[in-house]
Amino acid sequence: MKRFLSLEASEMLDLSKEELLNSIKASEGRVVVSENVVVKEPVVDGITSSEIARAFGADLLLLNVFDMNNPLVKGLESTDPVKDLRQLTGRPVGVNLEPVDLNAPLLEQRKDIPMGRIATEESLKKAEELGFDYICLTGNPGTGVSTKKIAETIHLAKKHFSGIIIAGKMHGAGVDEQILDSENIDLLLEAGADIILLPAVGTVPGITMENLTKAIEYIHRKSRLVMTTIGTSQESSPKEIIRRIALDNKICGADLQHIGDAGYGGLGNYMNIFEMSRTIRGDRHTIKMMASSIRR
Repeated sequence: MKRFLSLEASEMLDLSKEELLNSIKASEGRVVVSENVVVKEPVVDGITSSEIARAFGADLLLLNVFDMNNPLVKGLESTDPVKDLRQLTGRPVGVNLEPVDLNAPLLEQRKDIPMGRIATEESLKKAEELGFDYICLTGNPGTGVSTKKIAETIHLAKKHFSGIIIAGKMHGAGVDEQILDSENIDLLLEAGADIILLPAVGTVPGITMENLTKAIEYIHRKSRLVMTTIGTSQESSPKEIIRRIALDNKICGADLQHIGDAGYGGLGNYMNIFEMSRTIRGDRHTIKMMASSIRR
């Protein structure tokens, strides 16, 4: 098995779950995940935000606000958008599903979301049918997603979805709880998540290099991978901020680094995707990921 950053597009799209996980691990912290809001018009007509992200160095594409009951991706007229998006980008495609906890203690008013975005048995089955490579069990701002509910949903997901399961919180999602908490991390590990999602250093108050490093080392000892996330709008910050976050989180041991969707067209600043890529793996691998044809 090759490391992910050495694969060609045709190889990426043909990976099994275990092969994809192993290729990420073999890349030693040099994998970029770009999230985009599929219901917003892209910054350029006639193209999807996922294609823009891929062109600027993204490796894995993560769709946000994707409704399983109304599978729409702006910039793509298709009755089978996941299949077509994988072919257009030559990259694995994942989706956010939100395990809403109606009993969670809230810090803000809950935002109601469509059933097609909530992590239920039905939406998990549809994610499998649509051909997503991975799902991300997490919460958007104010949706009331709790770690406890995420852990419960992992058990459900393992029954109905055969791809990679990423689980955790980028921020509070409106719930009053500690994110970088050893008991919460254990809940996700014991439930069987393949990749644990944690906030990147500097994106949520109190997430320091010291405590993030300890958390990642603990998760690695449990033979799981870690994705750090920029989910608090800093994806639109100056490039110097992205560079610092990216390097700090690589030092902490992150296997994948996520950059969020808070920018024009529901996509983080595309130059910041580029900046993250070249920071964690240099121009050599960045150019390869940007320039290599999807027909290879």
